[in-house]
Parts: sequence; C-alpha cells; structure tokens
Amino acid sequence: MLGLMGYKLGMTRIYTDDGVSIGVTAVELGPCTVVRRRTREKNGYTALQLGFGAKRANLLNKPERVAYEKIKQDPRRVLREYRVSAADLEKFSEGQTITCEIFQAGQMVDVRGTSKGRGFAGVVKRHHMAGFDRTHGTHEFRRHGGSIGCRAHPGRVHLGKRMAGHMGSERVTTQNIQVVKVIPEDNLLLLRGAVPGPNQGVVEVLPAAKVKVSKRRE
Repeated sequence: MLGLMGYKLGMTRIYTDDGVSIGVTAVELGPCTVVRRRTREKNGYTALQLGFGAKRANLLNKPERVAYEKIKQDPRRVLREYRVSAADLEKFSEGQTITCEIFQAGQMVDVRGTSKGRGFAGVVKRHHMAGFDRTHGTHEFRRHGGSIGCRAHPGRVHLGKRMAGHMGSERVTTQNIQVVKVIPEDNLLLLRGAVPGPNQGVVEVLPAAKVKVSKRRE
C-alpha cells in the first residue's frame, strides 16, 4: 500500500458542523518524490521508493552520492519503500511528486512513528505494575518488580520477563485513525486523536490495513 511521510506538528482542536470539539493531530504530509521504481523483471517485486525532506550533498557518502547522480535526483533526508501492485506502479514515474491529496476526509489510516524516548525506567512506569503496599511493614521495596525466579524448574528467568530497562524510542504503529480534514494547499492532514512520536518527528501515513467495523445491536 502506498503511503507518505511527513512531520508531526502537534495537537489542536477543531469543531465539526454540529459544534462538537474534536482533538486532532496536525501532520505536514509530503510532498514526497518518487526516487526509484522497483519492477518485477528487474527486482522480483513491484514497489515505489519515496524520498521526503531535503539533505545537503556534503552529508552524503560516496556510494549515496553516486546513486543519486545516476538517477538524477536531489538527495532526500528520509527514504521509504512501499509495495504496490503492477497496475499502480505504472501510474508513477521517477521524479514525480506525490502530495497528501491521495488521502481524503473520513478515510481510516495507520500511522507509523518512533515513540518518545523515556530513558531507563522502572517496572511501575514501564509496565504499569502496581508496586507494593506503602505501609510500615514494607521496607525499601515500594516500586520494585518482585520475584523473577521459577524455583528449580525451569531454573532460569523466562525470556521476555517484564523488568526495568530502556523505555520508548521504538517503532510504533497506531491503527485505524480517521482523517478529519485534508488541506492540500498547506500539505496538512488532520488526524483524529494522537499519533506516535514527538513534535517535528517523522511519521508515515498509510491506508488502514485492518479497517475496524463497529458492531451495533439492532
């Protein structure tokens, strides 16, 4: 599915025609440039490699500089590849610009981003554990994780045990977010609710992979 990259600008509120206040996230989406086309004959699959943002030429290493010179494209800050069908591949050419107009109001999308880094965090903050009772009998173990052992069998700590450690700075996908409004003249997309990452962080917006269908009782 073809998606686009952009910057998360922050959250605000807008009012619907009925006067209902909605919290939305503003995303400066695109414009993105088609850097390369992957064909089945040459690469074994069909995809579009898109570039977003400008990058100074002196920040490129020699292989990157030669690659951009070969395809006669300006250097891009971020590159992402999206699988598309052979029919959709024929609609685009290298150097073509794609804007946020490929999305429309009311559409459900998925948003990918890198979550905010929280550094080293304990089990209460990282895994929402309850901690221990704050009474006179509890001594210096109020926010600890408790025992992690399993007696003689299996005699080790289970893989993936919830413990203290590095929190955040992970690739996160938030699914089924509604597009409230598209403002093509400003390359803006207003998405209902929150999206991953800090302000000015790079996010990707794609059509929803799992459209949630509401079940109503008749």
